[in-house]
Amino acid sequence: MKTRLACLSNKSDSYTDFTEFLPPAQDRTTRCLKLTKDEVIRWADSFDVLLSHKYGLAAFRAFLKTEFSDENIEFWMACEEYKKIKTPAKLVNIDFRTREVTRQSLEEPTPSSLNEVQSRVHSLMEKDSYPRFLRSKIYQDLLKTQYTHCQRNSV
Repeated sequence: MKTRLACLSNKSDSYTDFTEFLPPAQDRTTRCLKLTKDEVIRWADSFDVLLSHKYGLAAFRAFLKTEFSDENIEFWMACEEYKKIKTPAKLVNIDFRTREVTRQSLEEPTPSSLNEVQSRVHSLMEKDSYPRFLRSKIYQDLLKTQYTHCQRNSV
């Protein structure tokens, strides 16, 4: 019973620290970048707009963790990284279990070898998790607040 209650307290409706996915504040020797309310509002335009924004993706990942379904976004992100590999020999450099499951599509590996399964996972998140994210406390709290993020100046 204790475990069940602990799980319930971690659900998105009771999520209170939505700033955990934002980078930590730095000292005064930093250059500041703002996450504006307009940017947060734009995340509701489409799932792809959310995924293409650094902090939108981070917020969505934090939300999925509260719903115990972050494996979907982790897989989708791994596919995105896979597409960036240019050397054919490295395209098949995946663990044994994954290689066996996807072997047929990787017989002649290309950056698009995982597109079909990635598309299915994307669609699942877009139709299921994304609408819940837009209704979540995480997103609603972000809409109410404007954040400043600072990064160190590159010298």
